Amino acid sequence: MDVSAIPILSIIIFLPLVGAFAVALAPATVARPLALGFAFLTFIVSLILLVGYLPGRPGFQFGESYDWIPFFGIRYVLGADGLSVALVVLTTLMSWVAILASFKPIQTRIKEYMISFLVLEVGLIGVFLALDTFLFYIFWEIVLVPMYLIIGIWGGANRIYATIKFVLYTLVGSLLMLVAIIATAYAYQAGHDGSWVGAFDFEALRAYATTGGFSDALQLGAFLAFFLAFAIKVPMFPFHTWLPDAHTEAPTAGSVILAAVMLKLGAYGFIRFALPLFPAAAQTFAPVIIVLSLIAIIYGAIVALVQPDLKRLVAYSSVSHMGFVTLGIFVFTQQGLQGAILQMINHGLITGALFLLVGVIYERTHDRTIAKMGGLSAPTPVYAAVFGFFVLASAGLPGLSGFVGEFLVLLGTFESNPYAAAVATFVMILAAGYLLYMYGRIVFGEVSGFLASLGDHLTDMTPVEVLTLVPLGTLVVVFGLQPGLLLNLFSSTVSETLDEVVPTAPIAVPTTVVVGTVGLVVVLVLARVVWALLKPRRAALAPEGAAAH
Repeated sequence: MDVSAIPILSIIIFLPLVGAFAVALAPATVARPLALGFAFLTFIVSLILLVGYLPGRPGFQFGESYDWIPFFGIRYVLGADGLSVALVVLTTLMSWVAILASFKPIQTRIKEYMISFLVLEVGLIGVFLALDTFLFYIFWEIVLVPMYLIIGIWGGANRIYATIKFVLYTLVGSLLMLVAIIATAYAYQAGHDGSWVGAFDFEALRAYATTGGFSDALQLGAFLAFFLAFAIKVPMFPFHTWLPDAHTEAPTAGSVILAAVMLKLGAYGFIRFALPLFPAAAQTFAPVIIVLSLIAIIYGAIVALVQPDLKRLVAYSSVSHMGFVTLGIFVFTQQGLQGAILQMINHGLITGALFLLVGVIYERTHDRTIAKMGGLSAPTPVYAAVFGFFVLASAGLPGLSGFVGEFLVLLGTFESNPYAAAVATFVMILAAGYLLYMYGRIVFGEVSGFLASLGDHLTDMTPVEVLTLVPLGTLVVVFGLQPGLLLNLFSSTVSETLDEVVPTAPIAVPTTVVVGTVGLVVVLVLARVVWALLKPRRAALAPEGAAAH
């Protein structure tokens, strides 16, 4: 299907914005169906993009380019490759699913909520399609505002704390990334006789990077700035601490989008910008990032194992699963990068579904304590079966999509570093343990006293709730049995990225810098451990202090 004659990328980006204006002008009584209609229409248009994309063709397709700020060479440049197309379709799918799942839980400020969600979709899609670094930064920041509102207004009891923490973490990384974008642009124009033409254009910057145009110092500094922004968004250990709080306090649909799409912004940024623009620096820091990824995989699994709150357990499982993504990216092998991208898509589908299911039971019980949920299979058999399906998918059951991505990451890691692969393989077993242990506690056995006290309020899943999960479950099975549908889609992206990074030699870093960096990482890790150990003691002392006052 030839869609090159129409600006389909701009249509996909700004159609939700049109929907936001429509919702703002329409009566509150039609805000829900109107927002859902625009979100679903955006999903349909993204499917047209998917059908029109030609896999295997190098470079970007459906390109759009217009002057924006000519004095600095800043342009409105859009383009899509297989990675972009896959993530755009994931975004549009999860957006209408999340809006549909919000119909019953959200009962206050409905128009504002729907507008926030549609504006959030604009920013997310724009990030995946922008090919001008300044435009990419604008869309990156747009995402922050509606998510801030979604958590801060419609979140739980501690939503203000979670929101401020989320904003501060993200804003620090974003500002450093902006500095790196400007520094890269200055370096480009200095190497082109002071001309700003192409200074923010990704393809021009990538071509300049392949010629060795960026100095070693610039590569190291800019990569670290990009790394911090992307690592916070993934989130990588030890920059992950905002995530459990944000997930816990966010409304169900906010957690769904946060896990399914927003965490992918960081991994996408690594693949799209950090590796092609600063390949030598990526080679230099890859060993450190691999170690941090392994720590995240282990840490997330162990902490998830002891979580008493169902939502926090799923949140910490995201830290562990996303550790596989960064591990696959930075081992610089074909199977590793393929597995990382597959894991991005699969994690979005599976973990998004798990958060939807947590929301289903929370709407009935207004509680997420695992110890109170025993015996759910008796009063809610459909819920128990659906929940079990996605738990097995998250645990990596062969035949479901969660298995394929992690398996490819392990293959690619083994080719690069067998010891790292051995550690990651062990954690896969641990992940199955904490997921199945949790599932057994809440589903099997006698109905708990807490659930029995709910009486008729504890009902099984409604048709609408089932509808939100049907497309996700279908794709989990399809991609588990036919992963080639996705692998063929982004094959050219994988090849081009590795061709730019693998031949590059690491930058020789002075010993003092290495020691300082390692020391900083050790201090951060120790500080996080001490904080975690002192937290129960602070909680225990809080009532005494309150009583004294």
